[in-house]
Amino acid sequence: MVHAIRFHETGGPEVLRWETVEVGAPAPGQVRVRHEAVGLNFIDTYHRTGLYPLPLPSGIGLEGAGVVEAIGEGVSNVRAGDRVAYAGGPVGAYSEVRCMPAAPLLKLPDAIDFRTGAAMMLQGLTSAYLLRKTYRVQAGDAVLIHAAAGGVGLIACQWAKALGATVIGTTSSEEKAALARAHGADHIIFYNREDVAKRVREITGGEGVAVVYDGVGKDTFMGSLDSLRVRGMMVSFGNASGPVPPFDPLLLSQKGSIFITRPTLMHHTAKREELEELGGELFAMVASGKIRIEVNQTYALADAAQSHIDLEARRTTGSTILLP
Repeated sequence: MVHAIRFHETGGPEVLRWETVEVGAPAPGQVRVRHEAVGLNFIDTYHRTGLYPLPLPSGIGLEGAGVVEAIGEGVSNVRAGDRVAYAGGPVGAYSEVRCMPAAPLLKLPDAIDFRTGAAMMLQGLTSAYLLRKTYRVQAGDAVLIHAAAGGVGLIACQWAKALGATVIGTTSSEEKAALARAHGADHIIFYNREDVAKRVREITGGEGVAVVYDGVGKDTFMGSLDSLRVRGMMVSFGNASGPVPPFDPLLLSQKGSIFITRPTLMHHTAKREELEELGGELFAMVASGKIRIEVNQTYALADAAQSHIDLEARRTTGSTILLP
């Protein structure tokens, strides 16, 4: 008997249900994966609440690691017995076993265990495209990373530091600040009691940062724009505090001919060669020890609702995994 977390209506964590599901043989182009660990990400809450609508009823979750049990016709990138990890659609990772397309799967290097694999894929690939594709961080750049003690934040801080950047991170507590510093942040700004843009200007001698990586959204948006240097890049990649309200594009010229983009992982991994390139960079950084993946919380998969409660209350740091 196989179980999965599903939801039949949008709402709070209480809509998540632990249900029995049927998992048959993989169809052409699919594989059947038995999960060893599943990743928790903020986008899961967007699906649950309906901010990012899904047809209902639906599974949930975009990230996991496990073993391929069977392959369907036409699958050539993996075979039964392979250790694999993935991030991205379709949803349904909160499951003990699932059939899914083979295309998103990457073979997990022997040096990386299942728990690390499940914890790193979505946040790690997100960090990879943010720092290597959306704005290619160079040595000497000053960068601002919001929620620096979160899952993406800890990886991005380490990666940016390894690239030679000056890393400014925002957090809400001394505990989170210590964690961010231990993972590459040169400067910490406490967003709940300091003026972020003012502090950024002080740290950068008035110039501002080359790029802001902002996964928070509504609460940090204007401060992020005000933190940029002339022709700097604002990268809005999440809505943890809610979606950003509409604004007049004239604002961008008024604040220094700045750029703004709203990228997604999907558009950076749609082609297999792009996925393999980003995955290869991520695996190399982790295997070399330049990036440490911090799995700071674990929950039973059946307790997914509690994991959402803690995530939305900002009680978590680093990465969180669910164990089938």
